[in-house]
Amino acid sequence: MGYRLLADATAIVHFLFVAYVVVGGFIAWRWPRTIWLHLLAFGWGFSTVLFTIECPLTNLENWARHRAGEAGLPSSGFIDYYITGVLYPRSALEEVRVLVVICVVVSWVGLVWLSRRRGARTAAAK
Repeated sequence: MGYRLLADATAIVHFLFVAYVVVGGFIAWRWPRTIWLHLLAFGWGFSTVLFTIECPLTNLENWARHRAGEAGLPSSGFIDYYITGVLYPRSALEEVRVLVVICVVVSWVGLVWLSRRRGARTAAAK
């Protein structure tokens, strides 16, 4: 039962990480210093898709599921198993990837705009 809980907890953390890759730039609008964490998360997430790098969270979940006597994730990985075909049709995969990149770029552009606006407001107050 412990390994099953670890596998499920790992899947939850993985979902949260994927969500953060998508919306972390918007979180930085409120807490600007978190942009560095988002840049790292996006870089890692993007590289796992672009270069098919194995994710340690997928490896941990597979290890725990095997220890619990369950089947691991397919070789195609976490996103293919839990998200593609579940949250959007498999035929829309490329469009979803483009939308994710657009979402991230919009969040970064918005952060730059907000930062400049805050800087102008601070300079005007002096």
